[in-house]
Amino acid sequence: MKPLLALSLLCLLLAPLQAKTHVQIAEENSAAIVAVNVLKKDGTTFTGTGFVVTDDGVIATSRHVVDNALYINVTFNTGAVSGAAFPLALGGSVDLAIIKIGAKNLPTVTLGNSDYVLPGQEITVIGNPRRLQNTVSSGLISQVRRKADGVIWHQISAPISPSSSGSPVFDEDGNVISVAFSSYKGEGNQNLNFSVPSNYLVTLLAQHNYHPPVAGPHAAEQNAPQGLWQKFCAHTAKAWQMVKRPFQHSH
Repeated sequence: MKPLLALSLLCLLLAPLQAKTHVQIAEENSAAIVAVNVLKKDGTTFTGTGFVVTDDGVIATSRHVVDNALYINVTFNTGAVSGAAFPLALGGSVDLAIIKIGAKNLPTVTLGNSDYVLPGQEITVIGNPRRLQNTVSSGLISQVRRKADGVIWHQISAPISPSSSGSPVFDEDGNVISVAFSSYKGEGNQNLNFSVPSNYLVTLLAQHNYHPPVAGPHAAEQNAPQGLWQKFCAHTAKAWQMVKRPFQHSH
């Protein structure tokens, strides 16, 4: 066995990780999930999902939710409705957008580092399918897909329905690692859904001078006081993730 693999396995055995349950993730994050209500320029209406990333009202969603918007506001899970929201930025090569409402001290999600996402890991999604607000679903990262243009998508098995575009996809630590935006429809297709990795969102936010904290994999363990051995394990596990990740991406 290669030394790096052996050390990584030893660290994992000596420091087991405790994942959060879907219930815990929902309880901790539901207040930060919103319905994004849009009046389009052609007079039609559209509803998507968004999530609060800064406590002063910056909200992430899908770009197609707010495209051609004449007016936008958001509804919180308490039933409270915001004033007008305005777009801050639209993703270029990915289906992402950030919007802003006037607010203070809002509950927020924690963004994760999507570089560590691997096929097979469990996820929790909170969204508003068919306008059923704060619906919790679960599934897996089915695959990490790299398109011909180099853009990465996450294929996910959690159900995604209309009005769920913009839903946050949480990892087992309760960090947002992806943003749901699309499904393959048609007879015979089952749970073929896609999301945008969270690091694209982190980049979009940074381009507009917003820098919310980003949690690493298993942040609770990494942020706790550590001795030399724990620090060595954390760095070794990170190195092993980086080594094996290219071999598990689908091209």
